[in-house]
Amino acid sequence: MAHKGKDVDWSEATDAQISEEHIARARFLVGYDEALSRRENMSVASEDHIRAYALSYGDDNPLHCDADYASSTRWGGVIAPGTMALLICSPLLGDQRPAEIARAKKGLFQRIHQIHSSTAWEWYRPVRPGDRIYRFGGEESVEVKKSEFAGTSVLRVSRNVAFNQDGDVVCIQRLLLIHSGRSTAAKRGKYMAIEPARYSDEDLAAIDAIYAAEQVRGAQPRYWEDVAIEDSMGEMAKGPLTVSDIICLHSTGFALLPFGPATSRVAYKRRQKMPASFVKNERGIPDTIMRMHWDDDWARAVGSPMAYDYGFQRECWAYQFLTDWCGDDAIVLRMKNVTRKFNYLGDFQKITGQVVDRRIEEGRAVADVKVDLVSQRGETTMESFATVALPSRKHGEANYPDPPADIAAKAKSFLARHHELRAKAGGGL
Repeated sequence: MAHKGKDVDWSEATDAQISEEHIARARFLVGYDEALSRRENMSVASEDHIRAYALSYGDDNPLHCDADYASSTRWGGVIAPGTMALLICSPLLGDQRPAEIARAKKGLFQRIHQIHSSTAWEWYRPVRPGDRIYRFGGEESVEVKKSEFAGTSVLRVSRNVAFNQDGDVVCIQRLLLIHSGRSTAAKRGKYMAIEPARYSDEDLAAIDAIYAAEQVRGAQPRYWEDVAIEDSMGEMAKGPLTVSDIICLHSTGFALLPFGPATSRVAYKRRQKMPASFVKNERGIPDTIMRMHWDDDWARAVGSPMAYDYGFQRECWAYQFLTDWCGDDAIVLRMKNVTRKFNYLGDFQKITGQVVDRRIEEGRAVADVKVDLVSQRGETTMESFATVALPSRKHGEANYPDPPADIAAKAKSFLARHHELRAKAGGGL
């Protein structure tokens, strides 16, 4: 059954082919950064926001959730999980997009199949209650690959930079997006034989045993000198995945604006603005295209055997695994997540990790670690590679590095221009 929206038939939505014009336009955009004028559900961090966000993916670390506890740590109060930096955004005023940039962006890779392949994070300071977060971003690189099987593919790295009210860079996130000219029809059915997971009482008891054994390192420092290559990082349970898990993630700021879940008049307004992003269900009711994450019927209509999670959700899990292991005095400096398989509704993920290196990096005592998320099918669904700064008896406390000088300068420049434009407009945030 073809699901049709006002402007697009989703049974054919990814059958277009990549052209030389697409590639030329994508390359033209490399190096252009612009202010993000969109307001997310959160524009200023608070203790309540931070706690609710952490709990939305199952992280009850008191450093994020308990102000009294957090006040006794080196941070002096609650700090946000690192991944929250990209879910907070206050509108950043900026100059109008140049006409040639607007032309290059318009309809770029429309109807072309897109895969979010990996995400790389770098952190430079924590988000604290009261921080107002702004963002700018753009295309960082474009690579073209050609093969007999896949035809032409384009690998795009998009960079997002989050900074606070003082112009200090908080986080840099890079997304690797792969655009492929292969038709949806060629891939449809590849995974359709996968059956939903089912669990006996014994299976659930084994999962619960992992949950029961999980521990947050917390106030007990994990010193660099006590870490060795090939050390196990323990294990963590996530799932079995339910629609409730997806709802929890959306409930506290994961908005996917402008086409994420919305209701009533808000949904109506978004539907008028982006009609192709709201497709009728089997009852003839328009709903967001993102419902493949909780609606099995729509997931099957777009080529999946059942609904599946967001890759971002698993990135949060990997970050939680790292911070549970390293403790309050450590800092996750970098994390790269590579998605390998879908995590379907009903799937269980066991998270494990191992230390792969231990070294001094620019005066910091760090450990490089590899984290694996493995489903009940025995398939690795995501791999994470991270660098963690650890407290050291010899080298002192863990600390953040300075951000790249060019990006730090851009953040200051964007913030200064924001204040200029705000003053011209008569003030207001």
